[in-house]
Amino acid sequence: MHLKSVTFHPKKYPTKDYYPYNLPILHRTKGLRFETPVSIFVGENGTGKSTLLEALSHRCGIHIWRNKEMIRFENNPYEKSFWEYITVGWVNGRVPGSFFGSSVFQHFAQYLDEWAASDPGQLKYFGGRSLVTQSHGQSILSYFKARYRIKGLYLLDEPETALSPKSQINFLDLLVKMGAKGHAQFIIATHSPIILSCPGATIFSFDHIPIETVRYEETEHFLLYKKFMEKGPGLE
Repeated sequence: MHLKSVTFHPKKYPTKDYYPYNLPILHRTKGLRFETPVSIFVGENGTGKSTLLEALSHRCGIHIWRNKEMIRFENNPYEKSFWEYITVGWVNGRVPGSFFGSSVFQHFAQYLDEWAASDPGQLKYFGGRSLVTQSHGQSILSYFKARYRIKGLYLLDEPETALSPKSQINFLDLLVKMGAKGHAQFIIATHSPIILSCPGATIFSFDHIPIETVRYEETEHFLLYKKFMEKGPGLE
């Protein structure tokens, strides 16, 4: 375990009118404690999972590989500032880490290919092959297998996006093995019932206000998929 807690400071929020500061969940949740190698954020879209994950990345000094953002018709000046209003607690001091998101990963893979053009040895840390020459799912698993051997804090936003069910099971196996070694800690936002089933993981439900821990079988995702498998289409 590396990161032990995050604390929210709603009294310091700059506004209550713009996202994410207009979310009641971020006002009524005091903070979270991380007590297992794998912690999972689950909840409907727009509940703040990814926002908190990115804020943790910024607060923990973890770079997000992202190309320059495009000009938008309507800009929210507060959208990326949440990290300024949280504090984190470490177990034995800050550790390095990485942030994974499917679109972010594409940017990283392109940067890595540019570095490898002048220093091919860079690729030996990622299975010896260019990530951009593999399928998206294959390159992601190659990255996971190489990166998560290193001691650190790993934040992942919906890693299932480009992974088949079989690849998700392989990823789940990797999570269990790396977490058991004690050098890697994972915080994951996901909609995948496969990843949610990670043995020993703490599941934080963003469908509750304040955020609270739930069992796998209590998640809306598990219940929905269970009902679908039993009755098929036509859940309404």
